[in-house]
Amino acid sequence: MPRPALLIFTDLDGTLLDHDTYSYAAAEPALDQLRRTGVPVILASSKTAAEIAPLRAELGFAAHPAIVENGAGILEPGAEAPESGGRYDELRATLDRVPTDLRAQYQGFGDWDVAEIARRTGLPPAQAALAARRHHSEPGIWSGDADGQAAFVAALREHGVTARAGGRFLTLSFGGTKAGRMADIAARHRTPFVVALGDAPNDAEMLEQADLGFVIANPAHPPLPPLSGEAQGHIQRIDAPGPKGWNAAVERVITEYGF
Repeated sequence: MPRPALLIFTDLDGTLLDHDTYSYAAAEPALDQLRRTGVPVILASSKTAAEIAPLRAELGFAAHPAIVENGAGILEPGAEAPESGGRYDELRATLDRVPTDLRAQYQGFGDWDVAEIARRTGLPPAQAALAARRHHSEPGIWSGDADGQAAFVAALREHGVTARAGGRFLTLSFGGTKAGRMADIAARHRTPFVVALGDAPNDAEMLEQADLGFVIANPAHPPLPPLSGEAQGHIQRIDAPGPKGWNAAVERVITEYGF
């Protein structure tokens, strides 16, 4: 039987990119090997298309689609960031329809100027401006307690809005997940072997759905609980954090699975 095509889907912040510096330098050996062998690397992030398009080109994977805004959209191969479209304005309006006491405890990117987004994310101002160019989703911070957050999420759900916790933010959208988009993109290929890498709760479904998933360590937040398929070896944990762990995971795939 011919070897199946290898597809790699990867989260960015805290996984391929260092949580604090946003550098991918430690992953460069594996990235270089993937580029040389033509393996598609599909970026899957809560970042906007405006952020991902230049990064995808810099990494050398502009010929492949990317999953943007936590699965709320797909940036097609070679495409630049859209200037319009999406349901962001509707999302912001819906956010303001939840009870006032709950709304007051959540602040999202739409409540902040670029300087505040830069402060909250650690991004340089120019990158923070790209992060503000949202079309599908709203990342933000819940400042209340866990019970209040549960009530906030339930109130949003009544209006068709879902909330997903990532490495830094609680992100709101009208739906779409990394896992769902991964399935859509994988279906474009014939029986691929799908590898997924991530570090946060919003990556869990993607990791569980892949043929092989890797949980990359991120000391900045609590580790993910045991995931479905982990006991059977379909999900593996890498102790090294961020791009160093990413490099180790991909090199393991290349060596152990013969790609």
